[in-house]
Amino acid sequence: MKVNLMHGAGGEAMAELLRTITNLKQNNAGGIGLESLDDGAVIPLNGQNIVFTTDSHVVSPIFFPGGDIGRIAVCGTINDLAMMGGRPIALSCGMIIPEGFEVADLERIVRSMDTALEECGAHLVTGDTKVLERSALDNIVINTAGIGVAERVVRDSGLQEGDRIIVSGTIGDHGIAIMAHREGFDFGGQILSDVSPIWPLVERALAAGDIHAMKDPTRGGFAGAINELARKSGKGVLIEEEALPLRKSVRSAAGMLGIDPLEAANEGKVIMGVAAEDANAVLEALRSHPYGRDAAIVGEVVEGAHVIMRTAIGGERFIEPPVGDPVPRVC
Repeated sequence: MKVNLMHGAGGEAMAELLRTITNLKQNNAGGIGLESLDDGAVIPLNGQNIVFTTDSHVVSPIFFPGGDIGRIAVCGTINDLAMMGGRPIALSCGMIIPEGFEVADLERIVRSMDTALEECGAHLVTGDTKVLERSALDNIVINTAGIGVAERVVRDSGLQEGDRIIVSGTIGDHGIAIMAHREGFDFGGQILSDVSPIWPLVERALAAGDIHAMKDPTRGGFAGAINELARKSGKGVLIEEEALPLRKSVRSAAGMLGIDPLEAANEGKVIMGVAAEDANAVLEALRSHPYGRDAAIVGEVVEGAHVIMRTAIGGERFIEPPVGDPVPRVC
């Protein structure tokens, strides 16, 4: 077997590849490292929970409606820390730049990174730069790693029966914005990437109630994230189709592109499993932040082992985990 693009797309094929990549004896076994395949590792240190994560970014195009590779590099790492309950503190940045890359574009990317860092009070503290011949690299690649501190660690395996499923806003925005832009569709600015650093949003939610599990629906979209939450928790999930926040423009564009919007990535949203008695308080906390104004309760955790959606016409269907992402190189 050879590695192909499907293996990097966040679906079942990628899970197969990860079994090879993470087959290490020195993987921090004991619940803090690779064996949990969470959004980051938790390292207990002097009574604190240090959260550590890393991510590489190859989005194409590097500038897209609503963002660019610099903003997505910072936001992706901050959001992974946030999904563990971690307040972001410091990031590193490694850039691999092809010869001939415009310095003006590099300056634009750095400004975008700085703005995203400022939104959540984090700092970029170290980094590395390499330049390769153009024949070896088609565009800039950015790696960011980050550390944060979590008062209470949240795992993606913590769903409990009776929990309400909350999504912090409209789904599919980033993936559809990228694909529509690639295909040359002009929607008059109606479809923009949602790429955002969501720690300030998550911080409000954590203060408002008991959150048992979190996941950001990046590669694989809502379908991939909700299935991963259910599988790791050993629970079933029932989703109400009519409750899912989905922009009309995104739904229309997804239909034109032949893409299921439930499988299209977001880069500024979170899916939460929240104790039923705290669901309304958490929902209001999310809606009090600009990035959470479209938050909605979309389902609940039930006994079982599948994710089922009750459709608008009264039927039911499985939400299957995607094999791969329908839009490659989105982050």
